[in-house]
Amino acid sequence: MTDYVIKADGLTKMYGDLTAVNHVNLSVEKGALYGLLGPNGSGKSTMIKMLTGQIRPNAGTATVLGIDVQKDPIGVREHVGIIPEQETPPSFLTASEYLQFVGAIRKIPEIDQRAVEWFDLLDFADKKDVLCKDLSRGTRQKLMFAQAFIHKPKLALIDEPLINFDPIMQHLVKDYLRDYVKAGNTIFISTHILEVAEEICSGFAILHKGNILHTGTVADLTAEHRHLDEFFLSLVQKAPHA
Repeated sequence: MTDYVIKADGLTKMYGDLTAVNHVNLSVEKGALYGLLGPNGSGKSTMIKMLTGQIRPNAGTATVLGIDVQKDPIGVREHVGIIPEQETPPSFLTASEYLQFVGAIRKIPEIDQRAVEWFDLLDFADKKDVLCKDLSRGTRQKLMFAQAFIHKPKLALIDEPLINFDPIMQHLVKDYLRDYVKAGNTIFISTHILEVAEEICSGFAILHKGNILHTGTVADLTAEHRHLDEFFLSLVQKAPHA
């Protein structure tokens, strides 16, 4: 029996007359590095917010790690790691204080040691005592990455994982995500950067104007001698709602 860590059935979100996500069915297996791909405004961020219980759908259901998202949104967020696209850490805390806060909320007994490990891994120990409001975008992104993984979740949901990272940090983060999945965990990312998805993802879904156009694997495309970017564009440009 397939072990799904994310399962959405008919998930729908409307904002007034606008349908941001339209009856989406999606299944993500344990151990996948799965990409939700789409142009800006396609509904990717809305999907992540629904899957993590940050907003409620108008219709449909979803389970994450076997937890019903609508019935127990806090339970979902307790067990997963989340990196929103635009959320930033509290401006009045230092980077170190923010990780201490996360450790207290998540009841991590060895938070001091784990914080040091993350400051070293992402190379920003020199910024640990700087107020978050004074951190660069790239450093704030490092801090958000650290808070998402510091409790070693079995599943992490990341909105645009490489945004604000320079090429060196992008390379490090991509390696980290690959290794994290190899260790038996699952990563779900949303992105419009197709080169990144083709490089690191095992499975993917293409979302356009709230509708799923295709689900598949990168390996299948490779076997057909096709690249993800051309496949993506061919689907989106032919879509009747494009």
